[in-house]
Parts: sequence; structure tokens; C-alpha cells
Amino acid sequence: MLELDRYEKLRARPPGRAVMRQSWRDLLFLHFRADPAVVQASLPLGFTVDTFPDSGGREHAWVGLVAFRMQGIRPTLGFPLPWLSAFPETNVRTYVTRNGGAPGVWFYRLDAARWPACAFARLAFGLPYVHSTMKTSSAGNLVRYRSETEGPPCAQLSLDAFVGAPVAAPPDSLEFFLVERYLLYSVRRGRLCSGRVAHPPYPLRNARVLGGHQNLTDAVGFPARPWDHVCFSPGVDVEVFGLRPG
Repeated sequence: MLELDRYEKLRARPPGRAVMRQSWRDLLFLHFRADPAVVQASLPLGFTVDTFPDSGGREHAWVGLVAFRMQGIRPTLGFPLPWLSAFPETNVRTYVTRNGGAPGVWFYRLDAARWPACAFARLAFGLPYVHSTMKTSSAGNLVRYRSETEGPPCAQLSLDAFVGAPVAAPPDSLEFFLVERYLLYSVRRGRLCSGRVAHPPYPLRNARVLGGHQNLTDAVGFPARPWDHVCFSPGVDVEVFGLRPG
């Protein structure tokens, strides 16, 4: 359930120096509703699924797939490295709270096109990265995302989407609930951890899927179904902060 005071505290840049800077571009946010009890059963102990109500007041959990391009990846005091600093990524996620506290993201799976980046993220952030062959492209209002992981089992993504007009995301909206997330949770070396990111609010646009298929959600236990919500953002520049226990 949306509790705005918890979100507002996370939107402020945390104190201290970020460990990394990145730019996230051409983000396609795709979500479908899920039974909160089913999602809850998929989470580690200590986490509670975060829900958002429909027009009738019924609370729903949400499973998200976010496809985008990362670029300009570099240490805060360093420079981007050729080849390693830009690549596509796709993540499958849901939304959680920890001990009734801050809302964040729980990642079931993250696919990326650079195996060294996958290895680093697994080690440094405890995130379940998988190396995949990936490609993104755009032409006018059309965006395309392709991903394939060698199996077995083989996990694939092939989606085309049309990007439309700008859309507002006021704090009480579903769009805000789904995209304005500044905290991630992970398990690193057997310990629950959290990490912050800082960036401006996403500029959002309407979008609709023109065709394609995916089985990335199937691979983490959520059979693919039609998307209940789709939107797009041209992107934001991001500061990434180090993990903290809890």
C-alpha cells in the first residue's frame, strides 16, 4: 500500500559519496498484477510484498519487467571504460518492504550483455545477474528489445513497443508506485542488504506493446500473461551507493 512519507524520505539524495555513476536510457516498464499471497511466498523471510489497490480497493502485487540501456557506467572518481561502460539490461522484479519500513525493489533476475559486469554485480551487490545476448534499438517512436540466454532452459525476450505522449506520475498514482523506487534489497554472502540510488524523477510517456514474447518471468516462477501496465522513459542519470546491512 502506498505510504507517501516512506517514499519521500528515499527520494532525497543520501549523504556521502556514491560509488558509481550510470545513465539509464530507453526504459520500457512492463507490469502485470499478481496475487499478493503468491508473491509473498516467493520472498525471503523478513520481506513483505508491497501492494497497490485497483479502483475497487482490492490490493494487488505487481511483477515487473524493465528493459533498458545502461551507459556511462563508471566509478564516481573514474572514467567510463570502452565496451564495459554501455550495454543493454533487463530485470524481473517485484516491490517489497522490510520489517514494515522503507519500500524497495526485490530482483528475481537481471540479464545483462557483459559477463564481467554480471560477475561484478553478483560479487559487489549480491544481485542475481545472468549473462545474455542482448540488443536494443529505436527508430522514431518505435523501440525494440531482444534478449536470449543460452540454456537449458533458454530464456528469451523479444518485444516491440510504440512510445506515445507524456504522462504525469503524481505521488498517489500507480505510475509513481511502480517506477519511483530508490532502494534495492539483496542477499550478499548470506546477509540481507540494502542499497540506494539517487536520480531525478523519471520523465514518463505512454507506451503500448506492438508484439513479441518473453519467458523471463516464467523462469522465476510467474507465467507470462498480458501486461496490465506499460510505460516508457527516455531515461535518467543515476548515482549508485554502496550496500548496507539490513
